[in-house]
Amino acid sequence: MAAAGSGGTRADNGYGSQQPRRRKGPGALATAYLVIYNVVMTAGWLVIAVGLVRAYLAKGSYHSLYYSIEKPLKFFQTGALLEECLLIAKYLLGIVPSSVVLTAFQVMSRVFLTWAVTHSVKEVQTEDSVLLFVVAWTITEIIRYSFYTFSLLNHLPYLIKWARYTLFIVLYPMGVSGELLTIYAALPFVRQSGLYSISLPNKYNFSFDYYTFLILVMISYIPIFPQLYFHMLHQRRKVLSHTEEHKKSE
Repeated sequence: MAAAGSGGTRADNGYGSQQPRRRKGPGALATAYLVIYNVVMTAGWLVIAVGLVRAYLAKGSYHSLYYSIEKPLKFFQTGALLEECLLIAKYLLGIVPSSVVLTAFQVMSRVFLTWAVTHSVKEVQTEDSVLLFVVAWTITEIIRYSFYTFSLLNHLPYLIKWARYTLFIVLYPMGVSGELLTIYAALPFVRQSGLYSISLPNKYNFSFDYYTFLILVMISYIPIFPQLYFHMLHQRRKVLSHTEEHKKSE
């Protein structure tokens, strides 16, 4: 979830495929803004990748690498939310398709996982599942923002396009697995501490059980994951086969 490619919109899952829509391109000022935004985001996720590698080489272990990239991860993952809020506003005005909204909510779920789970439940920060989704997010975002940047510049290398439509096959299940395992690991601590829960009686006559809410979040992955994954596979066949046909015709 971030700034769109040359068409200004996208429909993907945060780990995988995007099918740009053929729309009138942004003006020169908007293009400059989008290029700068995507370059900065690419650089930010590269910083996270380098931080992970350096921490691993220094420690000689992949355990608890989260602390080495915690601050930039929070910054750049939250930064993507700002762009998605803009896309939702455009959707409400009828400017972009509904698929963009689904993408926006997917990034919001990642921001939720970053702050409301991993940041809030300190005990899960040493879980290997955190590294699982962090690595998946990092590789995905480097490819994604590179894809958008080169698309805006009308000079998209085939390797980046291929990676954009192929690596999700592994990265999406990897990221989703890490997210679910991390939420699951947080459940006992949330239940014990009563984190974010509101009990009756209170003056608002309202109750909220964060433990139950997290379980519902996990259940929501069941219908969403297969639908998006098969949609992405369809998009991959469509886009890459079109590219191959174009190459043969040249």
